[in-house]
Amino acid sequence: MHLKTAVAIAALALGTTSPAFSSDPVKIGMVLPMSGPFAAYGKQIEHGVKLYLAASGDTFGGRKVELIVKDDSPGTAGDVSKRLAQELVVKDKVNILAGFALTPAALAVAPLSAEAKVPMVIMNAATSIITTKSPYIARTSHTLPQDTAPIATWAAKNKIRKVYTLVADYGPGHDAEGQFKKTFTAAGGEIVGEVRVPVKNPDFAPYLQKIKDTRPEAVFLFLPPGAETVAFMKGFADRALAQAGIQIIATGDLTDEDVLDAIGDPALGVYTAFHYSEAHKSPENKAYTEAYAKAYPNDRPNFMSVAGYDGMHLIAEVLKKTNGSTDAEKFISAAKGMSWVSPRGKITIDPETRDVVQTVYIRKVERVGGKLSNIEFDQIADVKDPGKQ
Repeated sequence: MHLKTAVAIAALALGTTSPAFSSDPVKIGMVLPMSGPFAAYGKQIEHGVKLYLAASGDTFGGRKVELIVKDDSPGTAGDVSKRLAQELVVKDKVNILAGFALTPAALAVAPLSAEAKVPMVIMNAATSIITTKSPYIARTSHTLPQDTAPIATWAAKNKIRKVYTLVADYGPGHDAEGQFKKTFTAAGGEIVGEVRVPVKNPDFAPYLQKIKDTRPEAVFLFLPPGAETVAFMKGFADRALAQAGIQIIATGDLTDEDVLDAIGDPALGVYTAFHYSEAHKSPENKAYTEAYAKAYPNDRPNFMSVAGYDGMHLIAEVLKKTNGSTDAEKFISAAKGMSWVSPRGKITIDPETRDVVQTVYIRKVERVGGKLSNIEFDQIADVKDPGKQ
């Protein structure tokens, strides 16, 4: 089905907001990779959403919430994500689209949100431009520039002068690379080498050898968390780059709790900047991690689960403000400027960009109580997406 045709049908399907429909359930269509290489992303986001509903009930603004999950594996194929989102809008008549673990999925579906006037809540995909592609998008996760600028500033302040950058060759990697270079060089640092690697199954051996031969003081890294991050870290250790005096600095995706145990000791001492750690000390995070451990004892809560939790919080609070209306204009108007205390700390939906404003923490991987953890030791409050400034 062509997009225009789907949108026309969707407009008819969703066009009424009359009181006669006010008691119908609010259908949330979640587009997530639930199988394949990025299945952990979908699992964590779904966990967070379900934890919020378990804690807060499933009825908001007088309307019961109903989840419909579609598997867009591998998550990097935008045409798959777009087709599933069209089915959700046209056949399932969802009121809200949510999820979107990876940038290609979010960018492919954004035009449908704009044309069919369906609110869209981004719960992970982190390329800066995503919220500009539909006026009805709000994001509760993060952007790569938002987490990158603080680690670049920290590195320069801590006498790291020469850095080699290695990033995945897609939107978030490009964002991370660009922001790191901009912030680090403005602070007097020097980029002594840079490379973009394939998102899937890169052979890190030649890149690691090149980094070792270049002898930077640090390598700045962005890779989507998963098998590739584990492979890079093990290769870094095997080739003794740390012994050669090369540090790793990165966004917190690198030491994501979902892969931290698999990385093992090579992660010790790695410095990252990120907006959430399982070890974050607050009453809200204590309650969240305890509830998570009880519900999902075989997993560790990570930033994607918290973004799903907060995404569901946003939807719930918007429905309360709109008395259950999912009209796109009313939805996004209610979302703008909304602020609450999340398990990660205070967050706000920027009324201008509809992106999340949040604290970014500087962390170091340490072993605490026998478990590898991202221990926060510094923070920068109220960080907006610098990619939009």
